[in-house]
Amino acid sequence: MKQATSHKDIHYEWVELLRVNDRTAQYEIYRLYSKAMLNTSFRMLQDLAEAEDVVQEAFVKAFNGIDKFRGESTFGSWLKRIVVNGALNVIKKRKEMADVDEIEDRPDADESLDYSEVSVDQVKAAVADLPEGFRMVFTLYLIEGYDHKEIAEILGISESTSKSQFNRAKAKLKVILKNRYNYER
Repeated sequence: MKQATSHKDIHYEWVELLRVNDRTAQYEIYRLYSKAMLNTSFRMLQDLAEAEDVVQEAFVKAFNGIDKFRGESTFGSWLKRIVVNGALNVIKKRKEMADVDEIEDRPDADESLDYSEVSVDQVKAAVADLPEGFRMVFTLYLIEGYDHKEIAEILGISESTSKSQFNRAKAKLKVILKNRYNYER
């Protein structure tokens, strides 16, 4: 059954062809979205092989479950949610979610770091070293663009916990950058 889309999707025609199992549409959708979805998955998992597996499974789920796509958001947003959920399942299997109250080096609120002296690669490396739970919230909020309410729903936590973990992730990131690169500012 064809669903009307309430949100303008730039790839609407391809998505509609997915509904009839069009192989060309599947290839085109994969070509259009695979790199972005791999980036999302990798940022969360920090393991390329696991990230690739999550993306492949997400496309299979999306193609097989295309009738569940109601067009309330863009196809890309819907697919990203499948990827994020897949990555979360991998993390749950690892049993490495950080405890909300766990942080050993919390800097004073007055401490600051001149980020103009920090390269993008240095920040990426520091983000990768954040505890899993902090990295998840930090990545979902700052990089993937979810708000705290959405993150709370995705991770099964409260909105205030999401905000708290984000703030703690920023504090921990500051400590990592300061310690790793000997910044005194």
